[in-house]
Parts: sequence; structure tokens; C-alpha cells
Amino acid sequence: MPDGFSGGDTAFVLISAALVMLMTPGLAFFYGGMVRVKSTLNMLVMSFIALGIVTVLWVLYGYSLSFGTDAFHGLIGNLDHVGMRGIGMNDLNGTIPVTVFSAFQLMFAVITPALISGAIADRAKFSAWALFIAVWVTVVYFPVAHWVFFFDNGHGGWLGDRQGVIDFAGGTAVHINAGVAGLALCLVLGKRIGFKKDPMRPHSLPLVMLGSGLLWFGWFGFNAGSALAANGLAGMAFMNTQVATAAAMIGWLAYERIKHGAFTSLGAASGAVAGLVAITPACGSVSMLGALAIGLIAGAVCAAAISLKYKLGFDDSLDVVGVHAVGGAIGSVLIGLFATGHVGQTAKGLFYGGGFGQLGKQAMGVAVVATYSFVISWLLGKAIHKTIGFRVPEEVEVAGIDQAEHAETAYDFSAVGASLARALSSPAESHQSAAKSTAQDTAKTGVDAR
Repeated sequence: MPDGFSGGDTAFVLISAALVMLMTPGLAFFYGGMVRVKSTLNMLVMSFIALGIVTVLWVLYGYSLSFGTDAFHGLIGNLDHVGMRGIGMNDLNGTIPVTVFSAFQLMFAVITPALISGAIADRAKFSAWALFIAVWVTVVYFPVAHWVFFFDNGHGGWLGDRQGVIDFAGGTAVHINAGVAGLALCLVLGKRIGFKKDPMRPHSLPLVMLGSGLLWFGWFGFNAGSALAANGLAGMAFMNTQVATAAAMIGWLAYERIKHGAFTSLGAASGAVAGLVAITPACGSVSMLGALAIGLIAGAVCAAAISLKYKLGFDDSLDVVGVHAVGGAIGSVLIGLFATGHVGQTAKGLFYGGGFGQLGKQAMGVAVVATYSFVISWLLGKAIHKTIGFRVPEEVEVAGIDQAEHAETAYDFSAVGASLARALSSPAESHQSAAKSTAQDTAKTGVDAR
């Protein structure tokens, strides 16, 4: 290996990449548990398909557009690495191979469109969704990743490298990007049938909790791995992630208790995710006390924000806007208050003597990414809706999207259906059926049924 290579850093980033990959199945469980039974499989596959589509596009041109040498004023990378051309096995990015860096960043690209899917649960054609992913990552995610993540001594991405917007692990490029795109698609597809009338409760809270736990676990790779080295900055990002997530869960539950009178498992899971989202951009620039404050604020504010869909009339099925767009914005902007200048960044926030300069940069970064993502996502969603159709027919939505789109169901209710049919038969028939079953069981086991 060439000079400068670190086996420890390489191993750390490879493990972090694997953790980030696990987040997409974790998200699938999280979303899958939140929908009704008839949409469970569809929700799972909408996340899983991102692993296939984005991986292929990343190798073909995504890495080159995101991390190739800047081609135009910090807006997009060049095409020198199409098909990963020109990247040798031992070429380094810092202390790790470029292939390892590429694998790590690929997992960010995969989960970002998967996050959007929760906003349009229960009503999107799977083929239209797959097409949307392919085009969206090309025209939205890859350019924005270049703006935010590509550094080249002042000649890289225009937001991060040239303007000094801090985003350690993806508050703008991942969460605001996805959350605002989710809002755009909500408006394009319209409300679910029965929105604000029919109960649309999560069908499996254990699945939600499992998904949340997998996300929390994988997020350590997401944030700590963004240090790209096994060093003190990675350790600080790891601890900030844990602290903010715990605080956000408490903040969400406290709001829930005051507002609704109960501590719910869904609230605990959602609060944890809100904290993970909010600390993502800030974990490399704030102290642990700053992370604590960011988590508490994000937990309470995101809990309040999810009710906006009922007041404003847009149907964000699984609260992607309230958690990811709002949480990402909170974490990004609060860097302008809590950045210490002594963690992984030299820029200081307002509370540490840095004035309003960094706060203004952070607000600008949030506004730019949100505006770009919303406009392009709305136009793309509208184009798909007008051509091949983005929404399933009404009868499919009512009956359940799993069977129509995937020819499968998440659970086999045939045995339950037979039992239910017996229970709904006449009392005499039910009694005779029960007696017959008892007699059969007694004959088989030789046990006295008396």
C-alpha cells in the first residue's frame, strides 16, 4: 500500500459503511410497521429497491458526479470516473482507499431516496417509484452531495467548500433533501382515501421499535464514520449521536405527555429518529452539552411539527416532513449557535463568540437545498404522474397495494379467516363445530376431555 495508508482507518470506515447499509433495511422495518397491514410489503420493498437502483447508478456515474473534480463552479463533478474508471485499488482518499470512501458514500446515496417513500405510503405505483428514484438521485442527490460533501481546497462544492456551510454527515444533503422531496410528492399524489376520516394506525409497533433500534445502531456508522478515520473526532461524533438521540426521545415523550396525556412507543421511536436526524449535521462541531440541547429541541419541535399536516392539509403518511425536513433544518441551523470551534471545525457559533456569520451560512444552506429539492422533486413527480401515472387506482388503494403491486401479502390470514368464519356462523353451528373439534382432539390425544 502507498505511504499514508492506514489499516485501522480503512477497517473503521468499512465497518461504518456496513452499518449505514443496515440502516436501509432498518428504515424498511420502521416504515413497514407504521403502515396498515395491506401496505406492509410495499413499504418494505420501496426501501429495498433503492439498494439496487442507486448502487448501479452510483458505479455508472453517481460517484463521478458527486466526488469527481469540480466541473462547473462547485455545482457538479466531472465524468472522469464514469464506471469507476481511473480509480485503482490502492488509490487513496486521505488515509483510506478511494474504493472504501466510495462504498461509504454510496450507502448515504441509497438511504436518502428510501427516506422519501414514507411520505407517499399506501398510494404509489411501484414502477413509478422506481423510476422516480433513478431520476431523482441523478438530478437532485448527486449534485447536492457535490455541493455539500466534496472538498478540494476551496475549489470543491459551492456550499460546503466555498461558502463554509457545515454539514458533517448529511443534515442538508440527506434529510432536508429527502424531507422536502417527500413534501413535494405528497402534493403531487394527493391525500390517501379516508385521510382524516379513517383510522390509519400502525399495524405493528414492535416492527416500528425494531426498525428504530436498527436505525439508531446503524447511525453510529453514519455519523462517526463521517470522520473517515478512527480518531478523536469519530469518538466525539459517536457520543454526540448517542446523547442527542436520547435527549430527543425524552423531549418527544415529554411533549406527547403534556399534549396528549400518554407516553407512546411510537413517540419513543419517532423521537429517537428525530434526534438522529438533528445531530447528523452537527455531530462534528458541537460539544456534548450542545448535542443535548439540539436533541431536546428537535424532539419537542418535531413532535409538534407532525401535526401540521392536518392543519395545512397535506398527507405526509409517515411524518417524513415533520421528522426529516424539520429535524434536519433544526440541526443544521443550530450549528450556528452551538458550534464550539474546537471539535472538528474551527467556525464558532453565536453562543461561542462567533457572531451571526455561521448562523447566516447555515440558514442559507438549508434554504438553498430545500428550495432546489422541492422544485425539482415536484416537477419530476408531476411529469411521472402525467405520463405513466404515479398513483395506484382507487380500488387498489382501498383493497391493499401489496397484492396488486407485488402479488404477495405480508401475513397469511387464511387460518385466521377460517376461525373467524366459524365464529360468525350461527350459535348452534358454532357449538357443534366446537364440540366436533373437541371430540377430534380427544380421539387423537387419548386425553379425557371432561
